[in-house]
Formats: sequence, structure tokens, C-alpha cells
Amino acid sequence: MNTPKLASTPERVLQRLDWQVIRRLDGLLQGDYRSLFYGYGIDFADLREYQPGDDIRYIDWNVTARMDTPYVRQYVEDREIIAWFLLDLSPSVDFGMQQHQKRAVLTDFVATVARLLTRHGNRVGAIFANGGSAIERTIPARGGRNQVLRLVNDLMKQPPLERAPFTDLTPLIRGGLNGIKSRSLIFLISDFISEPGWEQALSLLNQRHEVLAVRVWDPREIDIPDIGPVFIEDAETGEQMYLNTHDKKFRQRFKEAALRREANLAQSFKRAGVDVLSISTEEDLVRAIVRFAVLRRQRRR
Repeated sequence: MNTPKLASTPERVLQRLDWQVIRRLDGLLQGDYRSLFYGYGIDFADLREYQPGDDIRYIDWNVTARMDTPYVRQYVEDREIIAWFLLDLSPSVDFGMQQHQKRAVLTDFVATVARLLTRHGNRVGAIFANGGSAIERTIPARGGRNQVLRLVNDLMKQPPLERAPFTDLTPLIRGGLNGIKSRSLIFLISDFISEPGWEQALSLLNQRHEVLAVRVWDPREIDIPDIGPVFIEDAETGEQMYLNTHDKKFRQRFKEAALRREANLAQSFKRAGVDVLSISTEEDLVRAIVRFAVLRRQRRR
């Protein structure tokens, strides 16, 4: 992903994204941002018999069982979206090359989506967590460009953590469960390097809100390059280890273990019932968002 190093001010970050990302998205999506957010902002209106092509997620199974024929719920859209960003800022999010860290991807994504939403009169808020047992900060949902600048400013000022216990995403997700009262569009943004067990909380959150998981990752976390003997340090615990990356068998074992983690993570998202946007630090942000919009549009058919 061609993500420049974070600019020195929130205003410059937003100006860069307006020119390099949002204008391109406007052209590629032609203003159809509902393809990103289609499941949110709807109130129940009526029931009708299922017709071929209907979204099976809207089947009312209780009514279907009573009537012995499939029925789907119909909805009408709300005018305003309330969106929340649940942000994992644990030490592993600072992994990556200097100009391509996962935190830079996270910041660009938050600023882009917040800008898209607020310029259409919607409100955005955020919950910050550092991977520990408590929520670090909450920014109430508000609208306008100044709110986007505040989000970017707080992200830029959030200092990287040098050490932390193993990350647990459950407190961040439960912070959203307990703190967000109105039905909202929620972006859970993380690298999902976490202690297990967060899937249950995510499933509960998805029952109350429209939840999109946004996973930021670095290719070197899956396929370690051949760079010779190195010392590596665990970003979460600070534990150091000597590795010889010339060893082909070691690189293969590393990749196989990483792919197993990928498969387990995919299953976790599936069990929680949420859609996932996966963004690499080396991927163009516009292409990633458009790819996600196309996939969600196809799911509606």
C-alpha cells in the first residue's frame, strides 16, 4: 500500500486523503457508498413472502416456522448513520516498515471513512483501547469536518506502547456493547493478534449493531523474508529471539503456522457473523475499499 508517512498535522492528513483517496473513491463508486453500509440504518417495516434473490439474512425464522413458508423482513432506511470506530492500538499495531506501519493504515482508513460519512451529515465517534483490560478513551459521536480532524489528531498523538501483556480484544468489544446505546454502524479495526475468546462478544455486538471487522496486516507477518541472521522482538511482550532466516525449512514452518492462524481467524469471523475488510500495509487503500464494496454488493444479490 502506498501510504506515506503520517503528515505533521491532522489537516495535512485530511488534505492528502481528500486528493489521493476520497476523490478516487467518488469516481470508482460514483457516490454509491450504500454498497459499503447497506446493512445499517434501517427500521423494520413489514413482512412478506420470500422471493428468489432476497437476502437470506432477512428471513424471519419464527414467522417462517409458523407459516410453513419463508418470510423476509422489509426495512426502511434511516436518514442518519451513527458510526463508531473501535480501535485496537496495542503494540503489535505499530509493526511494519517505517512508512508502511499498520497504525498508518488504521489512521488513513478511519480518516477516510469518517470523512465519507460526515460530509453526508452523519455522525462518527471512537473508542480507543491499548489491548489491556480497560478502555483508554472515548470520543462521543459528532458530525462535521472538525470531528474528523479530532479523530486524526487523537490517533496521531496516541503514543506507541513499548510493552504490554498479550492483547485481549474482548474489553474493547465489550466497551462497544456497554457504551453504544443507539443502533450504529461499527468498525472494529485491529490486526486481531489477540488472546482467544473475543468471538462471543463480537457476535453479541453484531446482534445489536451493524459490525464490520477491518483487519490490518503486514505481509512479513505471514511470509518472513530471507534477510539472514536477525534478532526479532515480540511487539507485545518484548521477548527477543535469534532467527536465521536463511533457513528455508524455518521460513516454511513460519509460513505454515501463519496460514493456520489465518484459517482460524477466518473461522472466528464466520462464527461471529461479520463481514471482513482485510487491508495489507502494501495495498492501495482505494482498491481495498472498492474490492470490499463489490463483495458486499454481490452478497445482496
